[in-house]
Amino acid sequence: MHNCDLIIIGAGPGGYETAVRAAKNGLQVVVVEREHLGGTCLNAGCIPTKCLCHSAESITAPSPQGQEEDASKYLASAIERKNEVVEKLKAGVAQLMKTPGITLVEGEARFYPTQGLAPSEGKCHTIEVMSASSEEDRTETYSAPNVIIATGSVTKFLPIPGAHAEGVVTSTELLNLTTLPQRLAIIGGGVIGLEFASIFQAMGAQVTVIEFCKEVLPNFDRDLAKRLRTSLKKRGIEFHTSAAAKEIHEGTPLVVDFEEKGKLQSVEADLVLMAVGRAANLQSLNLADMGIETTPRGIVVDEHMRTNVPSIYAIGDVNGLMQLAHAASAQGRVALANILKGFKDLQGFKDLQGFKDLQGFKDLKVSNDLIPAAVFTVPEAAMVGQTEEQLTEAGIDYQAHKALYRANGKALAMEAEDGLVKILTDHEGKILGCHILGAHASDLIHEVTLAMRLGATIHDIADTVHAHPSLSEILLAAAEA
Repeated sequence: MHNCDLIIIGAGPGGYETAVRAAKNGLQVVVVEREHLGGTCLNAGCIPTKCLCHSAESITAPSPQGQEEDASKYLASAIERKNEVVEKLKAGVAQLMKTPGITLVEGEARFYPTQGLAPSEGKCHTIEVMSASSEEDRTETYSAPNVIIATGSVTKFLPIPGAHAEGVVTSTELLNLTTLPQRLAIIGGGVIGLEFASIFQAMGAQVTVIEFCKEVLPNFDRDLAKRLRTSLKKRGIEFHTSAAAKEIHEGTPLVVDFEEKGKLQSVEADLVLMAVGRAANLQSLNLADMGIETTPRGIVVDEHMRTNVPSIYAIGDVNGLMQLAHAASAQGRVALANILKGFKDLQGFKDLQGFKDLQGFKDLKVSNDLIPAAVFTVPEAAMVGQTEEQLTEAGIDYQAHKALYRANGKALAMEAEDGLVKILTDHEGKILGCHILGAHASDLIHEVTLAMRLGATIHDIADTVHAHPSLSEILLAAAEA
């Protein structure tokens, strides 16, 4: 039995960043990882996808002669570059795991089936870890008063015939292709689906997107989503919205049957990407025997990231609140602050890195309204706060302040005039949400996110001097509208 102060199951962004912060605050931490350091984000999600998005953007950008380059031949080199970036960052995470106070354990974790009690009662939770590095099955046990579950998510599959046929792939397989498919069918028009649609269209593939909802990016502002779909359609991507995939027929080519507006249709493809979302990764954890409450979305937590079992927390995709890497990191910070508050004797924690005023973290929580989201298509899309549809449904009176990229000098100079900024406020100027479509939307959104967090109004943005020429002036133009 190995004892420590904190066990973290999962070494994705939420897990490894929280582990480092906990160790720097004096805790002895055990991190258990079954597969890859960095989790889905680093190995098969955020980072590799953005590498390919960058490659695709450079291909679709006009050459000095004004001619588009032959994109299809760049896939192999783009994948090679992606692998180099991922390996470099994984090495960085491995170095972080050598921080004094952290013990990294490779293997699959499960809760030992005993009733866990709070640290104040002097009891600890026990975790069994099946070794991943030994040819023989070997189990080690670890005990700690606090546990953070950060096991992330896994790809969902539609329950339709042929969903697992040969040639139906997830984003993981698509990120490792070296041969470009001539025809790619994507089931799902969410973030993952649209990013890969943008990437592979730029590389030279013929791309078809089949989306069940009325519009792509169903969680984004509908006006923004429609404009993005229109922009991608002009680039050659075919869309079918309000369309339900019914069956995938295996063969060469694959055939995807779908129903659109009551009419059965089909599309042929060399590969089919299943991009219908991700589900909480609850495999092997033995949550039922622990009495940890779950729903189809994931582990149930309160605003402090606590589960219903004392001193067990769940952060990131596994709790289903918001499947974003930076949300996992923020939730990990919340969980750790509340864990530190639970220790009776804090005298041993003299160097509280990032927690200078621990009293101020007594009620630390994460507001989903202040977590931005971005889609790295060409053009990019980003949002924070509420959409027009959400405000209307809630009966909240609002004003929409808009500005177009094509009226901005920097955007015209960049040949990036396709875009829109929309800031939603109440009649006093309080910012309720912001939605951006266009170049560097993922960077611009943070000015408004910070303004919302600090309680600044749209008038404060309008009164702030913005550098000229810059894309940030589009935010200024919207604030003044």
